[in-house]
Amino acid sequence: MSVYLTYQIYMNWDWDKLSEQRQRNKGGGGAPKPPNVDDINSTIKKLRGTGLPGGKFLIIGIILLWFLSGVYIVEPDEVGVVTRFGKYVDTTTPGPHYHLPIPIESVMKPKVTQIRRVEVGFRSYGSSRSFTQGQSRNVPEESLMLTGDENIVDVQFIVQYQIKDPVNYLFEVSNQPKTIQDAAEAAMREIIGKTKIELALTTGKLQIQTETRDLLQTIVDRYKLGVNVLAVQLQNVHPPNEVVDAFKDVASAREDKSRYINEAEAYRNDILPKARGQAAVMVNKAEAYKESKIRLAEGQAKRFMAVYKEYKNAKDITVKRMYLETMQNILSYPSIEKVILSDDAAQKTLPFLSLDGKALPIQTGKK
Repeated sequence: MSVYLTYQIYMNWDWDKLSEQRQRNKGGGGAPKPPNVDDINSTIKKLRGTGLPGGKFLIIGIILLWFLSGVYIVEPDEVGVVTRFGKYVDTTTPGPHYHLPIPIESVMKPKVTQIRRVEVGFRSYGSSRSFTQGQSRNVPEESLMLTGDENIVDVQFIVQYQIKDPVNYLFEVSNQPKTIQDAAEAAMREIIGKTKIELALTTGKLQIQTETRDLLQTIVDRYKLGVNVLAVQLQNVHPPNEVVDAFKDVASAREDKSRYINEAEAYRNDILPKARGQAAVMVNKAEAYKESKIRLAEGQAKRFMAVYKEYKNAKDITVKRMYLETMQNILSYPSIEKVILSDDAAQKTLPFLSLDGKALPIQTGKK
């Protein structure tokens, strides 16, 4: 209440002095003159003479507000970095905190969970967070690089990173995004300089991204930048516009080569299993034939030895039995034409009788 009363008295004094100046200078048509120092001092003496404590409360209020200006709140995605006369003194976690008022202490609150990014070789228009062809402009002084086989390639990529050490990030390096961008460009040039253009344009992109990220992390750690490199993502890798047609012809020839190789491999994969199957069948048949012949020979040998054993015991009977068995085998073949010859030496004619029921002519002969 006292502060408000003091303010009202001062404003009334100021308005009264301004009115007096206007009336004094009304005839001159000039601007009102500001009150001089003597008038201000006399007014202050009058205020003191009234016995009002407004001046003291005003000073106390100003001092109180000055002390309360040291209260600050750190958001969940932030970290408070407190400095005293510009020198780092403390790091605070999310929540309400207090530091000595400015200019003694101040606080900076970088967002440590935010994923930041820098673009190398191109610049996106507006606030677009993704690379879109036609919505970005090329920066050839950053994107044109020399490959390991001495070819020029246009490389455009982005780097995503987070703050892991806010003190180093704020105090070790100035213009942190530009420093990270330059370090990323240097790392990419080194990796591309060890890679052939064919790999850079086709299957080697993942390896390039991984090696560049690891090298960039080593560089920023050496600089004490206080960031963690999350990813290096290639957006567009292509030859320069002047030679893009020649590279398309080379790519077409490479595709034809791959197609021919695939067709040859398909034919080979179709023929080889069939040949292997036929070879396996032939080998199995040969093995079966060999086994059958071996077993047949072994059986015949055993049978012969058994017959020979019986022959030694009874030669006449064995010979006659072998004769009868042989004749039985001969006569049992249906496809053989059979005849019976008479063994009568006195007869001059030999009667023939077919065993299959057909009559044969009788032939005569002499002994």
